[in-house]
Amino acid sequence: MKATDALSYIMDDDKIKNNNSEQDEELTVDQHSDYQPVDRFDASAVHHLSGMYKSWFLDYASYVILERAVPHIEDGLKPVQRRILHTMKRMDDGRYNKVANIVGETMKFHPHGDASIGDALVQLGQKDLLIDTQGNWGNILTGDRAAAPRYIEARLSKFALETVFNPKTTEWQLSYDGRNKEPVTLPSKFPLLLAQGAEGIAVGLSSKVLPHNFNELCDAAVSYLRGEEFHLYPDFPTGGAIDVSKYNDGQRGGVVRVRARIEKRDARILVISEVPYSKTAASLQDSITKAIEKGKIKARKVVDMTARHVEIQVMLAPGVSPDKTIDALYAFTDCEINISSNCCVIEDDRPQFLTVSEVLQHSTDRTMGLLRRELEIRKSELEEQLFFASLERIFIEERMYKEKDFEQAPNQKAVLNFLDKKFVPWKPKLIREIHEDDYLRLLEIKMQRILKYNKDKADKLMTKMKADIKGIEHDLAHMTDVTVAWFEHLKETYGHDHPRLTEVRSFDTIEVTKVVEANEKLYINRQDGFIGTGLKKDEFVCNCSDLDDIILFYRDGKYKVIKVAEKIFVGKNVLWVQVFKKNDTRTIYNAVYRDGKKGAYFIKRFNVTSVVRDREYDLTQGTAGSRVAYFTANPNGEAEVIKITLEPNLTRKKQSLFIEKDFSDILIKTRTARGNLLTRQNVKRITLKSHGHSTLGGRKVWFDSDVKRLNYDARGKYLGEFSDGDNILVILHGGDYYITSFDLNNHFEDNIALIEKYDPHKVWTAVLLDADNNGYPYLKRFRLEARRNPQNFVGDNIDSRLLLLTDTSCPNLRVSFGGADSVRPPLEIDAEQFVGVKGFKAKGKRVATWQVEKVEELPPLGQPKSAGDANDDDSKESDNNTDLDSDAGKSRQQIIDEMTRQLDLFDDDK
Repeated sequence: MKATDALSYIMDDDKIKNNNSEQDEELTVDQHSDYQPVDRFDASAVHHLSGMYKSWFLDYASYVILERAVPHIEDGLKPVQRRILHTMKRMDDGRYNKVANIVGETMKFHPHGDASIGDALVQLGQKDLLIDTQGNWGNILTGDRAAAPRYIEARLSKFALETVFNPKTTEWQLSYDGRNKEPVTLPSKFPLLLAQGAEGIAVGLSSKVLPHNFNELCDAAVSYLRGEEFHLYPDFPTGGAIDVSKYNDGQRGGVVRVRARIEKRDARILVISEVPYSKTAASLQDSITKAIEKGKIKARKVVDMTARHVEIQVMLAPGVSPDKTIDALYAFTDCEINISSNCCVIEDDRPQFLTVSEVLQHSTDRTMGLLRRELEIRKSELEEQLFFASLERIFIEERMYKEKDFEQAPNQKAVLNFLDKKFVPWKPKLIREIHEDDYLRLLEIKMQRILKYNKDKADKLMTKMKADIKGIEHDLAHMTDVTVAWFEHLKETYGHDHPRLTEVRSFDTIEVTKVVEANEKLYINRQDGFIGTGLKKDEFVCNCSDLDDIILFYRDGKYKVIKVAEKIFVGKNVLWVQVFKKNDTRTIYNAVYRDGKKGAYFIKRFNVTSVVRDREYDLTQGTAGSRVAYFTANPNGEAEVIKITLEPNLTRKKQSLFIEKDFSDILIKTRTARGNLLTRQNVKRITLKSHGHSTLGGRKVWFDSDVKRLNYDARGKYLGEFSDGDNILVILHGGDYYITSFDLNNHFEDNIALIEKYDPHKVWTAVLLDADNNGYPYLKRFRLEARRNPQNFVGDNIDSRLLLLTDTSCPNLRVSFGGADSVRPPLEIDAEQFVGVKGFKAKGKRVATWQVEKVEELPPLGQPKSAGDANDDDSKESDNNTDLDSDAGKSRQQIIDEMTRQLDLFDDDK
């Protein structure tokens, strides 16, 4: 192969020829003396460089591509890896060899330094597939290097010995110095390239094949052989999770997103237990530390406790949401990275860009070819053995060695002629023709073997050979089944050592502006027209981050979005400024503006979802002299009522000087809409009459139990969709409860037992131990009234204890007894039939006078009462209502059961 073939796709040969045909730059250097500048051109000093770039550079580039950096598709190995494995096979005796010895022996085949061979050997050993290692081979999790080659040992694994080597099917070539033979490619019967992965940088191109799971490769090969569809995704030894939506089957341009595994140990500590591929625990910790220093993440410190397994602890600052911090770690650190794939391999002495599926198909086809070749070789060997066994049997049974012409033959040629004539009757029955070498081999049979020759034993051996040949012929006719069985054998034998470590799943795109911490404060100097985070002595606007955008509205109706900066000139007459949220449809701007200096007044509602940064927009119609008369920004689409005071018009006798306008009557339109006509009269002033409510419908609210705060960002427990007037119910441990709004500024207690959207019609069922009544268990059903101040439904006695609280419609309860009453059978109670719905301060109905061990909720027995049936229960009772043992409303059987229990109690007292 010519050297330029490998780079014919990189460089245009015609262009090179044209460049070489032109006059090259001339070099005026006298090689025999120091350089001296010349005043005039000296033709004798010219040295033409024509052709050097084309031949020398391309020779070097081709060598790097073919012999160093890019793996070969046949065995998936680079030349240095192939030579290492070949050397280890030569040295293999079942015991470990010093790596230093392996490196030294490999230098007979690899014309480079020992350091490159040692590094390649360590990388092979760390992949834990072809090489068994002993000693300190480094740690891919921490980035620690292996010990010196003289201290560590290696040998070929059983998998490598079974799948990679076979001298009978290996193509050989001379080594670089001509003293030894080395394999062109190893006869690997497994897709090593996809199992181990490969990475190399050559001249003008690079290769990066990601590692894949051993078992999945076997399954994919079987699927391909059976004509079924298959998909392959990377599996990294460092674990983590990957999003393969853009993997593109490993082809050039494909990308996988890799994430570390982050878990919440508690509300203050995050633990990273798996790192992204190509990263180490130390490098990951450095990236987190830098993000903390820049204010992207609020954390107190990062502790790397990695040893055998990865453990990086991120200590959070008080009040910081762990869920939000996890997203921030993915957004601002190496906890999430993109890895590009580039499946470039050597095929037919040229670099080719393939897909992972194509590599697997090629490897599977080659495996089938190697298995076929091995079967054919084995068949040929058996046929040779059978052929000679037949010759030997005829020779001995016919006692040819006893005949006179054999014993008295004058020379070897006469003996060969004699044998050739004697075998004439059997030649048609033999597998092949008899050659002179076959006769010579017969002559080498020792007399001892002839004397001990056993016909029956020879017949059995020949029968077995024929059966083996027949079996091989069957396998050769069914090579697909043979290859499938081969991969199933590999999976069964070695698959348990290679479980999938990397989870395949889809990632949500993280918006960095939502997870970044507001680490800056925004100020404005209205007098000078500056805004920024460095104006510490001026008017405070809001908290922000250095990634945020800022939207500014001016009194003339202009508005624009700019990037947060330390100090930037924005001009005077700023009407309103705030952090801009892209695609925010809930922030509604209510405005009244005058069209021109003497035009009419218009009213409009609009939102700003997306704009071009630093471009100026106008909320008015653009008429010169326009001015905003009223403006509010409403984060939840609130629509207030305004009062417009008009200037008196002396030309009119009857006129109204006041107009009231409700913004809820105005439709929300685009920012370019003109708006509705408000009035053509002159306006004296516009004032707020009353605050309004949101016109956008309900808003979804979540509760983050780690920081005890509400949010709209889907972090924590989903509470529901809230509209104006909706409230949140908070129930604390101990029986206190209250309702509150869904304002994000609300703070909540640490002892929350339950938090949800408040439903005034929901019926609650509680079982409690009443301290005022000897600690007997009581059951009560009630509705929680809307109280802003904490109320208690267990009772005023602090020793009363709540055993169970449920909002099931028809609860069915089991009460188990303990202590001296443990012999009593559990009591099952249909709560709806047992007691009616009362006020939340009612004591309830006594369940028993025995010691209760536990109360369990069973599957409900029936359906709740209809609205008509529950009318009596809706009436509220006084707080001191204790007449709960009345028989009114009870069934006959319930009255009998109650009387029986009372008689049992009487007997116990007596």
